[in-house]
Amino acid sequence: MSRILITNDDGVHSEGIHALVEALAPLGEVTIVAPVQEASAIGHALTLRHPLRLERLRPSVYTVDGTPTDCVNVAIAHVLHGRPDLIVSGINKGWNLGDDVTYSGTVAGALEGALLGIPSLAISTQNKDNQFEFGPAARVAATIAEAVLDRGMPRFTLLNINVPFGPHRGFRATVQARRNHVTVVSRRVDPRHRAYHWIEEGENEWEPHDRSDYQAVRDGYVSITPLEPDMTAHEALRYVEGLPLVSPLEVR
Repeated sequence: MSRILITNDDGVHSEGIHALVEALAPLGEVTIVAPVQEASAIGHALTLRHPLRLERLRPSVYTVDGTPTDCVNVAIAHVLHGRPDLIVSGINKGWNLGDDVTYSGTVAGALEGALLGIPSLAISTQNKDNQFEFGPAARVAATIAEAVLDRGMPRFTLLNINVPFGPHRGFRATVQARRNHVTVVSRRVDPRHRAYHWIEEGENEWEPHDRSDYQAVRDGYVSITPLEPDMTAHEALRYVEGLPLVSPLEVR
């Protein structure tokens, strides 16, 4: 029987993570190890400066007072006592498209799995006026998980899955969208007249691209983007090789 580890960044009590359990249960033995509280937009952070507490809430459901990355490592070392066959991270409340993957704790949970050579999925569903369809997104995750468990996945790879609201038109293999991103930072004043700053939703202008994840979900398709931990800009290697650099040893 396949062993499936589920984590997220919305916390162990999120409705989305329990929808995943229900959908994935027919595929194997499912275990939740998730943050005790919301850890959104935390990226691929690993806790190194304070101890982590692992708590068993009920059979096969555990919580860690850390990040999704922490949860994956603690789960493998002290809950599963070995590597699962599949890691699924989500369901995130809102899409993770384009360069949002660099901030996303949901994607980071799957990224840690990919770094460890474990087939991993990150799944996110559309936020439509603060409404979320976790059931349909969980069924999408189960469909893809079943195929991955059957066929395997290229090593050091994760699939970033984004599901539109309402009936979808099918699945589309996609690339990360590109955009002109502006982070909005507002300045406010608290009741004691002290200034503070608040990072708000960014302003985005997406570049047109027929095969982008953004375009796929806008067209009503489930977007599936294969990602890998290797962030090397291979096309820029010649640029680096051509820089007029002089070694300090040569100057002497």
